[in-house]
Amino acid sequence: MRPQVYHSPVYHSQSIQAWEQRWFTQHNSSYGLMQQVAWSIAQRLIPIFMANNVQRIAVCCGQGNNAGDGYLTSKYLQQAGFQVDIYAAEMGASKDLHRAAQEALDANINIYPHFNFQTEYAAYIDALFGIGLNRALDQHWQEIIHRLNAYTGLKVAIDIPSGLQSNSGQPLPVAFQADYTFTALGLKAGLFTGQGKEYAGKISVMDCIPTDAALTPLAYLSPQQVQLPERQAFGHKGSYGHVLVVGGHAQMGGAVIMAAEAAFHAGAGKVTVVCDARHHTAILSRAPNIMLRDINVLNAADIKELIEHVDAISFGMGLGRDAWAKQQFQAWFAMIQQSQLDVALDADALWFLAEAPKPLKGQTYATPHPGEAAKLLGISTAEVEADRIHAILQLQEKYRGQWVLKGAGSLILEDQLWICTVGNAGMGTGGMGDVLAGMVASLKAQFHDQIHLHEIVTLHALAGDYLAQSGMRGLQAHDMAQAVYHVVNYSKDTD
Repeated sequence: MRPQVYHSPVYHSQSIQAWEQRWFTQHNSSYGLMQQVAWSIAQRLIPIFMANNVQRIAVCCGQGNNAGDGYLTSKYLQQAGFQVDIYAAEMGASKDLHRAAQEALDANINIYPHFNFQTEYAAYIDALFGIGLNRALDQHWQEIIHRLNAYTGLKVAIDIPSGLQSNSGQPLPVAFQADYTFTALGLKAGLFTGQGKEYAGKISVMDCIPTDAALTPLAYLSPQQVQLPERQAFGHKGSYGHVLVVGGHAQMGGAVIMAAEAAFHAGAGKVTVVCDARHHTAILSRAPNIMLRDINVLNAADIKELIEHVDAISFGMGLGRDAWAKQQFQAWFAMIQQSQLDVALDADALWFLAEAPKPLKGQTYATPHPGEAAKLLGISTAEVEADRIHAILQLQEKYRGQWVLKGAGSLILEDQLWICTVGNAGMGTGGMGDVLAGMVASLKAQFHDQIHLHEIVTLHALAGDYLAQSGMRGLQAHDMAQAVYHVVNYSKDTD
């Protein structure tokens, strides 16, 4: 029995707002909640500011209730001995907001109209816009956020960095660049996927009210560590799964090599590569333990026999998109889908699937990047990135199967949606997807339902982080094998 792990829930902004309203309809004070959130933020900030020798702080307040949090946080920081100035937009009609601003004035805090900063500060607190922002910022607000980002002081966002769409993680079109984000009530998806990771910094939750039965998570954060079952002393190569890697057009041999090596280093007992024979020498020179078949000489009976003697398949890497590749896709795809095997579907296999959409069986794990997802959905890459969560939900609705939408804050859709919070920008290089496809096939061949797709994606990202310890720039996918070996042997579970 594997130990249970707490998985942090992530919410849609509308769910958070509805949860708040339910709390207020139970005769709880909206102003009291504002005070509680601001007090909690101030208590978290005090040791951070002391550790960074921060004395002078600028708090930037907008027109809504997010600004109310800013006014009250200012008051509590001033009371703690910091020198606080507030820069404010013209306030909206909210009574809570005006009451919070009056409390700041009563605490003898200077409130300056607009955002003409009197000096440079050691820290800047962003309370301009909250989670309800869904429109592009006009030029005036863009200039203010650009100005704030240009300052060198410590940057803190209340609830969400202003300008960041709270559900998609996309800037509108710019966003405040925070070192710390103190988000109210619950985690928002946009802090973790898309460009959200770039803007949010270190994230803390001010969970000031109890959850209720009507609050439904949009997703969960995938655990940052994964524990694989121990190997038994009497195991042998047949105990750990046989992976079949199929692809390798005459002009593209590297992809199947990286997938196959990743499969072996993730623990598979046997790996067979089916590709154009001209790549066989190169494959054997790198990994003589890989078994090989020439894709050009296999007939339907040969393909059927191969499928019957393996435990999982990784299909599509380096397959190509010409007439030859189409013929190979048609020869393999139907037989693979009719089998009971776990199948990682990637790269050119996804391209052909988009050309002729078909429903996928449940044990198919499709791993598109945003460009491939766009083709599968018949939309632009920009539309995918504008709402990554909607895109992955649409992929499963259209094709069934299980999905990974790769990228910053990779999304994984199994029975529920997960967000991967590890990995790094150095992994944005050719071949990383081939490594992931090999790992998916390998770990499914070994563990089947005992391991989840989001755990495999996490292991892949952890391998990338291990490899990036010496620097992200220039990181290469063909160096991932030893990093994969490391994480599948040394990752440990968390409580």
